[in-house]
Amino acid sequence: MTARPKILTVFGTRPEAIKLFPLVHALQADERFESRVCVSAQHRGMLDQVLDIAGVSPDHDLDLMTPGQTLDELTARALTGIGKVLDEEQPDWVVVQGDTTTVMAGAIAAYYRKIPVCHVEAGLRSGNIHHPWPEEVNRRVVGTFAALHCAPTETSAAALLKENVDPASVHVTGNTVIDALKWVTARIEEEPSLASGLADLETRFAGKRIIGMTSHRRENFGDGMENIANAVKEIAQRDDIAVIFPVHLNPNVRAVMNEQLAGLDNVALIEPLDYPHFARLLDISHLMLTDSGGVQEEAPALGKPVLVMRETTERPEGVEAGTAKLVGTDADTIVRETLRLLDNDDAYAAMARAHNPFGDGHSSQRICDLLAKA
Repeated sequence: MTARPKILTVFGTRPEAIKLFPLVHALQADERFESRVCVSAQHRGMLDQVLDIAGVSPDHDLDLMTPGQTLDELTARALTGIGKVLDEEQPDWVVVQGDTTTVMAGAIAAYYRKIPVCHVEAGLRSGNIHHPWPEEVNRRVVGTFAALHCAPTETSAAALLKENVDPASVHVTGNTVIDALKWVTARIEEEPSLASGLADLETRFAGKRIIGMTSHRRENFGDGMENIANAVKEIAQRDDIAVIFPVHLNPNVRAVMNEQLAGLDNVALIEPLDYPHFARLLDISHLMLTDSGGVQEEAPALGKPVLVMRETTERPEGVEAGTAKLVGTDADTIVRETLRLLDNDDAYAAMARAHNPFGDGHSSQRICDLLAKA
C-alpha cells in the first residue's frame, strides 16, 4: 500500500491562519493525506486567537516574533527555522498562503529541498512592488516556482498566465477566506457567547450606523496614517454614525490613532479582535473603511461596501464587481466617499448588492482534490 502523501501547512500571521484553518480542517479529515502544521508565529497573540477558536494545534511552533524585528532578521530566522522543520518532517508538499514573510521564506526553504509548493491565494498582483510592501514581491517570488497555484479568481489566474506560469499548474479554487467566514458565522449562531464582547458597544451606539475600520499597512505609515486619522475625525463629527476601530498593535498605527481619535464620543478605539468578534463587527457595520486585503473579500460576503484606503489593490475583482472602491489615503477623498455611501441610498445599495467574486465556501475541498491528483 502506498503511503499517504504528507502535507505540511506553513503559516505565521492571523490572516494566514484565518484563510488556512479551513484547509487544515479539510486535510486532517481527508484519509488521503497525512497533515502536519508549522507556524512561524510572525504574529504571536493574534495568531493564537485564531488557532484557539479553530481548534488547530501546530506540530511545530517557531515563535519567531521579537520586539522591533527587522524584515531581514525575520526572513533569515523564518528561512532557517522552517528549513529545520522540513528536514525533520520530509513532507511531500508544502502549503503556503498569500504573501507574508513567512510565506516567502517557507516556500524558498521548500524549493531549496526540491519539495513542491502549493500556493493558496496565488496570482494576486497590484503591479507596484512598493504597494503593498513587502507583500507584492513576496507573492511574486513564490509565483515563480510553486508547483500548484490555487488562484482565488479568474483575474488572479490570468495574472499568473501572463507571467508565463505553466497553465497546467494554475487552478481557480475561490478564496478560502469565505470558507472561514461561513464556518465562524455558523459557530456564532450555535454559540452567541463567542462574539458577545461587542454587546456594550452595540448598546452604546444603538440607533447609529456603524462604520467598521481597520488600518495597518506599512506603506501607509507616516503621512498616510495621519491622513486616515484626520478623515475619520471629520467623519465622526456626524452624530448619526459611530466608528468601531480595532487598533493594530503596531506603534506606527497606535500612536497616530490615539493622538487624533482618542476621546471622541462616537469613535471606539478598541483592542484587536479575535476572529469571531471581527466577524461580528463585519455583520453589524454599515460599511467598512480598511487598508486590509482580507476585508475586501470578507465584507462583500455579508453585503457590506468596502472603501479601500490604498492607492492600489491586488484584488481588482472587488472594484470591478462594485463591492469595493479605492479611495487612497487622501483625507478629502475618504471623507467624500464615506459621506456618499451614508447619504446616497442608491450608491450604497449598488455596492451592498453587488456579487462577491471571491468564493462560495468550498475552496478548501477543491484544493484537497487538486493535491490528491498532483
